[in-house]
Amino acid sequence: MATFATPDQLLVIIDPIARRADGESVRIAKDVLSAGAASTKVCLPEGPEEFARVLARRGSRRPVVIGDDRALTRTVSLLHRQRELAGCVLSMVPVGTVLGLAHALGLPTGAVAAARAVLDGAERRLDLLVDDSDGVVLGALRIPPLQQLTAQEEAVGATGRPWLQSLVRTLVPPRPARPVSTPPPPGPARLRVEVDGVTLVDLDQPVEAVSVTRGASGEAEVVVRPLSVGAEAAPLEARGRTVTVSGSDFRYRADAGVVGPVRRRTWTVREGELGLVLPVGRA
Repeated sequence: MATFATPDQLLVIIDPIARRADGESVRIAKDVLSAGAASTKVCLPEGPEEFARVLARRGSRRPVVIGDDRALTRTVSLLHRQRELAGCVLSMVPVGTVLGLAHALGLPTGAVAAARAVLDGAERRLDLLVDDSDGVVLGALRIPPLQQLTAQEEAVGATGRPWLQSLVRTLVPPRPARPVSTPPPPGPARLRVEVDGVTLVDLDQPVEAVSVTRGASGEAEVVVRPLSVGAEAAPLEARGRTVTVSGSDFRYRADAGVVGPVRRRTWTVREGELGLVLPVGRA
């Protein structure tokens, strides 16, 4: 297990959403990292394309992302698609409003604690779920997706340009407020769920939800909740290295984003694929 008690050469990539969401935390983290590392290069990309270019040109510097869950998953996805994830050690300072994944992975709350963990922490190898379209899942996926993001968060996550939303609001006259209707909850789905080639539930059994999370020892934990009619149906559980879901069109939430619709998707556990720096007590 690699530790980072000695000063390092860092590439600090500050996500634009983090700068707008909490500029003070960004400044504090940047100051702590600059004071503690042998050499620090700070980059301020303005969009996804520039973010990708900066990461690709990091050289021998260790990348440190200051941002939220979306910045973390974007970084891991880029490194995976460049086939450089296994040989890279990633650090993160969580800043923003969408931080559930970062905290679940063990990253500290607070700019100073997180920046100190970057400098003094230890590398931990984490499993990933990689799908057949080259997408990655760090934490969990759920079918159907929980409607957790507001319309504004979804727009920012999709475009990476919250200033565009402000510009539109400035140029377009406000409209009278209309009652906001709550969308109906997603109905039951008919899906076939297979774990390591064994069918856990088939198309003849409607299901309310399917969740897949990283487990231990290189396996995924799968929970299927059948549709309850009368008495509550017991969930179906399984563990395995590959999970395939197929059936009618479905969407799923993977970490901080929603994907789909798709009719078939297979996820495979990649053991120890991600190297993430965590505080020594949690690594």
